[in-house]
Amino acid sequence: MSQNDYVKKILTARVYDVAIETSLDSARNLSARLGNSVLLKREDNQPVFSFKLRGAYNKMVHMPLDVLARGVITASAGNHAQGVAYAAARLNVAATIVVPVTTPRVKIDAVRLHGGPTVEIIQAGESYSDAYAYAAKLQERRGLTFVHPFDDPEVIAGQGTVAMEILRQHQGPIHTIFVPIGGGGLAAGVATYVKAVRPGIKVIGVQTVDSSAMARSMATGHRVALAEVGLFSDSTAVKLVGAETYRLCTAYLDEVITVDTDALCAAIKDVFLDTRSVLEPAGALSVAGMKRYAEREGLVGETLIAITSGANMNFDRLRFVAERAEVGEEREALFAVTIPEARGSFRHMCELIGARNVTEFNYRIADESTAHVFVGVQISQRGESAEIARTFREHGFAAIDLTGDELAKLHVRYMIGGRSPLAENERLFRLEFPERPGALMKFLSTLATNWNISLFHYRHHGADSGSILVGLQVPQTDQAEFDHFLGALGYPSLEESQNTVYRLFL
Repeated sequence: MSQNDYVKKILTARVYDVAIETSLDSARNLSARLGNSVLLKREDNQPVFSFKLRGAYNKMVHMPLDVLARGVITASAGNHAQGVAYAAARLNVAATIVVPVTTPRVKIDAVRLHGGPTVEIIQAGESYSDAYAYAAKLQERRGLTFVHPFDDPEVIAGQGTVAMEILRQHQGPIHTIFVPIGGGGLAAGVATYVKAVRPGIKVIGVQTVDSSAMARSMATGHRVALAEVGLFSDSTAVKLVGAETYRLCTAYLDEVITVDTDALCAAIKDVFLDTRSVLEPAGALSVAGMKRYAEREGLVGETLIAITSGANMNFDRLRFVAERAEVGEEREALFAVTIPEARGSFRHMCELIGARNVTEFNYRIADESTAHVFVGVQISQRGESAEIARTFREHGFAAIDLTGDELAKLHVRYMIGGRSPLAENERLFRLEFPERPGALMKFLSTLATNWNISLFHYRHHGADSGSILVGLQVPQTDQAEFDHFLGALGYPSLEESQNTVYRLFL
């Protein structure tokens, strides 16, 4: 299909039987902070709290009646599933929906609510791609019609109506529109329409660094299948983008930006401060990318539009989001400070912090001459952590800036204790596993080996993957055997044995 074909499809899409024309709201706080006019396209206010309803219904309403009567099937990480369920109930069609086992409970419950008796829910696989593979086999066996969440012209056209609304709602200058990318349906529809109607507007896609299939594909010139995807932004956890969405994004997107989990958490907080609405991680992707792009390009006085694509947030995740938002916005800095065990040195170190708010303070005596302090400090601007660390050093305190250290942020700040003379031959690892009931016990049973566990830290933080810090005592003669065991374990792992914060505090 040509660009003109897509424009016609978008203009004639059947979405407003079920979807609403969402508002384009000014984000006043964020605008003032960034020095640009920031507008939010509020797709999180759709009946299913996501833009996915547009594409799902447009696809299904254009299917022949005899095909619909046989039933439909889809795979989804949650939001497309709600769109299909809503459309199935509206059209009185039987729908089978396959979701990953990592899908948040709030989304599964919503699918049941929207679909009612017309919907059967099946959980399979760890990611969207796994669920898709299962659904494809089931489709063939049952003779159902697949409603693809992104790689289908009718779905792309339905989602492209978001761009049609934006350009009608704001006819003044627009510098850039930011759009989240999972499989690429929304980005393909938005970019294709915008570049046909107002080609001077930039359209930039945003992905997470650990689910960046589109960014990598566009960089290499062909579709790249990821071996693993991050699960925090579950709605965009796609290992392989669509063939058609890749073609359109390559032709019409200006760029794809990637952001990390901390930046996502900060963006969720930003939107909450302006709207009092809580976005899901994927829903805040465009805002996180917009902030990064505006800073990188030094933009001032421009109009920037971010599509807030979804608000199906798992409530349990809010604690994690709140904790990481300050670090993501670089409002909190973390340090390891070594001070002499001498009278007055502790007070002197505190004086150097000055009037800044202390967010974390952990202390344990190290030996007769020194002590190590783990301290968190609230800061007001990027780069301030380096200035504080330099101040510590200038006054004789050895200081290490841990603001970007994942081990420090995720584990060490919550741990107590210190070095143990019994922990000989200890190797330290961070391992991740899908977070669901029973996963921790399965992990522990898998880990039962001949090597003694000398350190263990796990803390549930509401995300879709769990992170464990584990120390194992491995004699030198067992190193090769242990490395083989670790490779066969099947969990993503990172050795932290040489990490500075581990050396200082544990």
